[in-house]
Amino acid sequence: MKSKLQPSLQLNDQLRLRSVTLGDYPFLRGLYRDVRSQELSVTGWPQAHINAFCDSQFDLQDTHYREHYPCAHFYVIEQHGTPVGRVYVSDAPEILRLMEVSLVASRRGQGVGGTLMHWLAGLSDASQRPIELHVEPENPARRLYERFGFITPEPQAQSGVYLRMRRAPILQAA
Repeated sequence: MKSKLQPSLQLNDQLRLRSVTLGDYPFLRGLYRDVRSQELSVTGWPQAHINAFCDSQFDLQDTHYREHYPCAHFYVIEQHGTPVGRVYVSDAPEILRLMEVSLVASRRGQGVGGTLMHWLAGLSDASQRPIELHVEPENPARRLYERFGFITPEPQAQSGVYLRMRRAPILQAA
């Protein structure tokens, strides 16, 4: 099966995915800090320490993903040509895995996630592969995933602080 994930994908008239380049790393580090800001605000650390910690965690995560997901595609999400997030998808032959999706705060709740899930569900259905992801139980994105048919399979749905969710492909009419 040939992958439908390419270096650049136009999702609609506003949103495009393009492969991450080295020049994107300052944006991606800033996005990671933004996503973690509320969680780390309670530490009492100076902002410089928070930034250094987040940069270190981002680098570790990036290294882990690149070493352990050989079928992964790493995308910057652009809206009207401006970076607004990232989405990482493993395109393995037997399963699609949504590894990471993060959006800048101003684009959350604006339909970007729904567009991404519609694209990913279409890819799943066309290739007849399930999609799997992990999400924190209280993450608002969990409701979006449920609207797109993700369920929490039992047993062992909890993996540390994350719930494993899975969406079966919808059979295509012949």
